[in-house]
Amino acid sequence: MRNINFLFFTVVFLMVSCQSSTTTKPTIDPVSYWGENPWTEIRKKRINQLLPKALEAAKVNAWLVICRENNNDPIADHIGGENAGGTAAFLFYNDAEGFHSTVFSPSGEATALDDLDIHDTVISVERGKSSVSMAVDFIKEKKFEKIAINSSTSNSTADGLTYTQRINLENLLGDQKNNLVSSTDLIYEWLSIKLPEEVEILKKAAQLTADWQIEAYKQVVPGKSTDADIARFLKQKMATYGVKDGWAADQNPNVNSGPDRGHSHATDKIIMPGDVIQIDFGIKLYNRWVSDIQRFAYVLKEGETEAPEEIQYYWESSKAGSRIALATMKPGVKGVDVDRAQRKLMTNAKSEYVPWSTGHPVGYVAHDVGPNLGGSQASHVRPASEKQLKEGMTFAFDGFHAWKRADGTLKTISVEEMAVVTKFGAQYLIAPQEELILISSTQ
Repeated sequence: MRNINFLFFTVVFLMVSCQSSTTTKPTIDPVSYWGENPWTEIRKKRINQLLPKALEAAKVNAWLVICRENNNDPIADHIGGENAGGTAAFLFYNDAEGFHSTVFSPSGEATALDDLDIHDTVISVERGKSSVSMAVDFIKEKKFEKIAINSSTSNSTADGLTYTQRINLENLLGDQKNNLVSSTDLIYEWLSIKLPEEVEILKKAAQLTADWQIEAYKQVVPGKSTDADIARFLKQKMATYGVKDGWAADQNPNVNSGPDRGHSHATDKIIMPGDVIQIDFGIKLYNRWVSDIQRFAYVLKEGETEAPEEIQYYWESSKAGSRIALATMKPGVKGVDVDRAQRKLMTNAKSEYVPWSTGHPVGYVAHDVGPNLGGSQASHVRPASEKQLKEGMTFAFDGFHAWKRADGTLKTISVEEMAVVTKFGAQYLIAPQEELILISSTQ
């Protein structure tokens, strides 16, 4: 009997293991389907084409980034320092001869870093010598007036320099420590702009995100399907295609057929006739570029062939807000002005108050670096809302309409699309949702 039990549990374990592996491994090989990850070449282009302009815009002469193993700087993989072992110093600067990138790297990593051909110069630092000390000697020789370092009170991406690293750096610089400034503005100027190649990748991500949401709505069986069931369907699509979550996995996707829940997880609420369903969903391609798209549906009640007049009005109102936001997004316009234009339409449409910003930058993360499209009705304006939009910036943005349901709770339609700012204005990355998706209650 003991041997039989052992055999039984062994078979069950193997069956469960096989089932688990088939649901977690992608059935489409990501490399074959998506092609080689283009990040290496895009990163090099971003450094050589965009970083010199960012240095000028931030009004700094040089930028020093210190990278190391296990507790690395958040910006490390943007500059080629993700594989740092011993402490390495990455220095970017403009001078009379142009833009330069010089790395002082421990000898153990210097050869591999040089092979990547990202930087002009990779200086191998012998064991026992300090890369930071050598970088400081170079800085003193160049007599830079303003040196940006990753120390920021407002941007975590620009806050990678630790306290002990800063103390050491200041001790080495001596009187020139007064030339250190925060890299907040520099990193803002650099990361907020996306290359055309990156915009094309974001278009692919946005299209897949929207297509899968439409497909997910086809799975809804009113009275049986739950919000969580639809979320699981989208998770399986991600696994099949080998892509990752656009933000926190527990809250992506957010499928909500009930009252507003903000950023949250999908629940076991059963989808019923008369429900307005929101899907807020984002994916990450090449483990780098992120989408953020929402699609909305209405579940028809028995006898209905279209959404009720009030629901259709809410939809058209929110869609109009999205369109006016897009029309306002132009180079030189402040983020708060985009929010203000959308809020004016909301007021005219008698929408309930919505606490969220009209939009936000999206790219490397869902809430990326760049101007915030909000603040016009807040008690205080976020500093990023006062920033001007520039060509090459990418955004996810909403048109809002909120109303009180019969039980007194709020429900918001937030038509979220993605767009890129061009010299002539903003353009949708993909075709926007024009009509509410209608789900029959008779399956």
